[in-house]
Amino acid sequence: MRPIFEWHLASRTLQLGRHTLLMGVVNVTPDSFSDGGAHFDCDKAVEYGLQLLRDGADMLDVGGESTRPGAKVGGDGANDSGKATAAVTEKEELDRVIPVITRLKQQRPEAVISVDTYKAGVARAAVTAGAEIVNDVSGFRWDTQMPKTVASLRCGAVLMHMRGRPDEWRTLPRISDMVTLVKRELRDRADLAQMAGVKRERLVLDPGFGFGKNLEDNYPLLRHFEDFHQLRYPLLVGISRKSFIGHALARDGKDAAIGERLYGTLAAEVTAILKGAHIIRTHDVRACADAVRIADLMAG
Repeated sequence: MRPIFEWHLASRTLQLGRHTLLMGVVNVTPDSFSDGGAHFDCDKAVEYGLQLLRDGADMLDVGGESTRPGAKVGGDGANDSGKATAAVTEKEELDRVIPVITRLKQQRPEAVISVDTYKAGVARAAVTAGAEIVNDVSGFRWDTQMPKTVASLRCGAVLMHMRGRPDEWRTLPRISDMVTLVKRELRDRADLAQMAGVKRERLVLDPGFGFGKNLEDNYPLLRHFEDFHQLRYPLLVGISRKSFIGHALARDGKDAAIGERLYGTLAAEVTAILKGAHIIRTHDVRACADAVRIADLMAG
């Protein structure tokens, strides 16, 4: 049985565990690995988000900076002036995501919006614009102000596990027991967030499939996903279209292209649900919504 939690957001509480919730992905970037900038234009991004809601998304995750493999990202690195550097500046990110969040809330005031960012300034502006969740792929590590900012905003938060940075992933050393490492580091990051004032009931954890994990490292994370319930937090899974899915679907020695990973993605998402995932972050909401209805019958 999947454990039941109450997830406290900025203005409401969501019950997690009775059935699987779907988080639809809205990338407002020109270089996303999954859609190649198809929704970079604000009008297109808003319409796409509305379509995902119609398709069955319970919430939308709006992001303005790609963290695809090889991407340059900012955070606690510094330039010669001592200021943090980023491939996408805070202003650029704000210009991308705030108009989308604002218009989505205008057209669907009841919609649950998450902002995918590791910058505290973007998180604050997004929550002011109507977002209720901050989804930080760095696990609050790349901006030292993020934990206190999230605590002061009293919003929901997703802490994701990542090893290194996207431009370092190819050179990271192999880990013999990835499941144990991810569990330990997620626990540490959740503890640090609470020390900064973020209430436990506002946190959801994400093992970070594909983020700093070798292709082969991802399969044990999925195979032993139920072990993460030992942390006693709600769990989010983002495995949609990931490289390790394409690798598993390889034909004639060539990994499946991003557009050919739907069925493999659905199989992995159903596996995660049967092992206790509370939220599935996915690009293919309509297809996943159908799969979830069957998986929830089995998980329940």
